[in-house]
Formats: sequence, C-alpha cells, structure tokens
Amino acid sequence: MVLAGNPNVGKSVIFTQISGVYAFSSNYPGTTVDFLRSYVEHGGELYEIIDAPGTYSLEGIAEAERIAARLVEEADIVVNVVDAGNLERNLYLTFELAERQKPMVVALNMWDEAKKQGIDIDLKALEGTLGVPVVPVVATTGEGIKNLLAALQKARIPHFVSPDHTRRWEEIGKVISEVQRFSYRRPTWRDTLQRVTLLPGAGLLFGFVVLLGMFFSVRFIGEGLIHLLDPLFEQYYLPLLERLGVVLSRYPLWYEILIGKPVDGHIDFELSLGLLSTGVYVSLGAVLPYVLAFYFVLGLLEDVGYLPRLAVLLDGFLHRLGLHGYSVVPMLLGLGCNVPGIMATRVLESEKERFVVTVLVAIGIPCSAQQALIVGALAPHGVAPVLVVYGTLFAVVVSLALLLKYLVPGFRPPLVCEIPPYRLPFLKAVLSKLWVRLRGFLRDALPIVFLGTFIVNLLYLTNAFPALARFVSPWLSRMLGLPPEAILVITLGILRKYMAMGLLLPLGLSVKQLVIASVVISLFFPCVAAFVVVLREFGWKRLFEAVAIMLSFAFIVGSLLNMLL
Repeated sequence: MVLAGNPNVGKSVIFTQISGVYAFSSNYPGTTVDFLRSYVEHGGELYEIIDAPGTYSLEGIAEAERIAARLVEEADIVVNVVDAGNLERNLYLTFELAERQKPMVVALNMWDEAKKQGIDIDLKALEGTLGVPVVPVVATTGEGIKNLLAALQKARIPHFVSPDHTRRWEEIGKVISEVQRFSYRRPTWRDTLQRVTLLPGAGLLFGFVVLLGMFFSVRFIGEGLIHLLDPLFEQYYLPLLERLGVVLSRYPLWYEILIGKPVDGHIDFELSLGLLSTGVYVSLGAVLPYVLAFYFVLGLLEDVGYLPRLAVLLDGFLHRLGLHGYSVVPMLLGLGCNVPGIMATRVLESEKERFVVTVLVAIGIPCSAQQALIVGALAPHGVAPVLVVYGTLFAVVVSLALLLKYLVPGFRPPLVCEIPPYRLPFLKAVLSKLWVRLRGFLRDALPIVFLGTFIVNLLYLTNAFPALARFVSPWLSRMLGLPPEAILVITLGILRKYMAMGLLLPLGLSVKQLVIASVVISLFFPCVAAFVVVLREFGWKRLFEAVAIMLSFAFIVGSLLNMLL
C-alpha cells in the first residue's frame, strides 16, 4: 500500500497514525526526501505501508517525482491523500494515478479545515465520478483513520478514463463544479494574520519578532536543561570516571586520551579534554540541551506553518545573494548546532547552493552554546560589543555570499513554494518530530564528536597543535591584537568553538580583544563535528575550499577589527 499525494497534504501524519512510525510531517513541502515503510495488520491482512515522497505529478523529472512514480507502479493498493481544501489542484495527481489502473482509495485529509473554509464536498458524487472509495479524514486527530483502513478492502480500480494532459484541467473543472460548493464565511483573525505576515513591511517586522523570540526561548530552555543535567554529571558520572581513572593510572597514555589532564588535581568536564570526560559532557551535557531546545521551537514553527512565509519574505533578499528562499531553513537549524544545519542543506536543489550555504552556516552562524557564551562575555560591557560581533558576522555572511555567487559555478533555481494556512500545532506531533531529530543527531553527530575528540587529543598529546600554535602565535598576536595565550585558546575551537570561547574568559582580555576573539572564533576553522560532516557531504576538495575560505576571512576580518576598533 502506497500513500501518494501532493506535498504538504498530511501523508506522513496518516502514515504515523496507521503504523505508529513517525515520518517528518513538517508544515512545508519537501520534508520527505526518500520514503518510509512499515507494516500494519488490519482485518486479518498484513499490509506493507509506504509513505511516498510528495509530488504534484508522476510525469516530472525531479527525483521525488521519479521515486513516487516508481513506488506507484510497484504498489498493490494506492491511497491517494488529497487536501480537501484544495481539491481542484490535488485532482490532477488523482487523474494521473487513475491512469496507472491500480486499486485505489482517496483520503480527503484536512476535512475539518475545509469545513471551516466554507467548502462542502459531495462525497457520494465524488465517489461515483472517480469510481473508488472516498474517505474524509483528519490526520492530526486520527478522525476517520479507522474508516480509511476499512476502505482498503473495498479499494477498486478507477473506472473513468483520464483525459490527456491537454484536456485534463478542463475535465477537473467539470468534476469540481459537480461535487464542490462554497458558502460565504467571515474572515477570521487567522486569515488576517496569514495575509499580514506576507506583507513586506509588517511581515519582516513579524519575522524579526519571531526569530528574536525563538533565540531567547532556545537559550532559556537550553540553559534550564543544562542546570538540570550538571548535578547529574557531578553526582553520578564523575564518580564512575574517577574509579576508571584509578584503573587507568597505570597506563598514562590511555588515561590522557580517555580521562584527560586533571585540573587542580580533579577531572574537569570542560577542561580535561578526555574522550570520556570532555567528549561525553560536551556532547550530552552542553550541546544536546541547546539542540533539543532548538528542535522543539523549530518544530512548533514548522507545524504552525510559518517557515514557508519566512522563506518567501526573505527570498528576494537571498536571491540577490545568489541563494534560495529555503536557504533560511538550514541557517535556522545552524543556530541550534552547525551539524544538523549543514545536513539540512540536502533540501536545496543545486550543488552550488548546498556548498555556499554550508560555508555560510559554518563561518557565520554561531551555535546556541557559542552564542550564549558570546552574549555572557560581552553583555556586562553593554549592548554595543554584542552588536559589533553580530553585525560583523552578518556583514561577513552577506559579503561572502555575494563573492561565492560569482566564484562558485552552478545553477540557481527559483523559489516555487506552497504556502499552507496557519494551523495550531499538536504537541504529540511536535514531540514525535523532536524525538526523530534527536535520534538522528545522536546517531550522526555524537560518533563524529567522539572521533574528533580522540583525534584532537592525539594531536595535543603529540604536541602537534601546541607546536603549530606557538609557531604562528607571535605573528597572529600582532595581526589580531591578542595575547599569545589567546591564540593558543583559539586553536581549541577546532574541537568545539564554544569551548574556546569559554576558555577566553579567565584571560582578562579587554572589551576590544573579546570582540575580536569572538569574531575570529566564529569565522575560524570549523569545529571537528562540522569538519567531518562537510567531508562526508562534499568530499575533500570542497572541504579544503571551505577551510581556506574560513581561515582567510577569520584573519582578514580580525585584522580589520583590530585596526578599526
């Protein structure tokens, strides 16, 4: 059984309601890149259920359209999921599915929203026209799902002959005139909000307020989770490490790799730099809380339906930079952690866009933990230093995007985007999505962080990093106006950028030096997790190009700040 339908019609939510396995069901098109499968038993029959990628046509050339067409050809039963509020547009795919002559059921999803919009659909007439069962459902609440499962045993091959594509819209218009009626309703506050938030002036102001609220929410939730986790690490995990340290004390090399260097005679989760001390704490105790908070807030924005509006509002500005409106999605993800931000560039269509956005995320989008330390270090000195840091990073992102627009060859596609109505988010769906994303982060990012910590530890143990830092520190100190010990600390940004930011605080730097160091750390070499993800996504050539760009901008911008401030 294949669930087939346009993007953003709720296929993934229906898949979840039927199978219990969650697929991404964000309230913007293009979330399901591949397809998911599961099994469900109903009426004594075992069904394999497949969530096909959303597509507007089975005859297109896009990858999602090709995958959907192939899955439909292989299906025994097709469940055509249709947005009841956009029946006319959805019927084009329904007609194409009918041509495949597969047993079919039509699921009219978002039935409740269609009713609120004053749309009345004659189910019997539509069923008679199509020749297949038509079932109204509300996927988010589960209403109608049992009826949909029962209708599977009544699935039939459509008896009507779909006209060729030149007459298809004409035929669809006739069907709509026979089965659909509209009744007048007064515009609601939600309709007004949907219209206002797309206006250039009011929409951008609203977007600024949303992003500001998002930033403070992520910081508040993330810091709260860290305060909850820190005592657990101290009370339960630290004693285990201390006992392991006693065993490893006979093997100094392994002690330094796994536990790290003692600080004042004790294991320090942030400064010992061991695989099991700093590696575990950085991943689970410092990064994960901010990632969790960010994904939760992002999930709310997705399910409300705001992200497509933000993409449309910013598309004009981003296109001048050579980017796509949906580039804002990986950039927002990068605010939580650069690793999922870089991985999210897969939603972009061209290799050029993916590489450019990856560089911009790695160089100019500080993660939540790093931002918290930047604000914490500079805020006591007033708002101005914080604004200088963020203004500089914004200027770097804009200028670098303009530069790469002309230097990186490739195709720049236009923004074609469906804008869904605003919807109230359902907590179950948001939490399910949060769990899937966290599971992916734990699976993909944590091994990278551990591996990176291990490699960096070896480089420090062999004095490779310290020797390099001592070699370049006199030159960089003069260029950046920073003391040599600050240069040594900045090299730790290779492990985790926010860790290097935290180690700057005890050095007694001036406000000017803190501003320069904050900018240089942000623009500097990507942290080891981002480094490995870029390598995996693009290969060695693109990785070296990205690193060269980041190092060049870090030292050039740092030098300019040293001269201007």
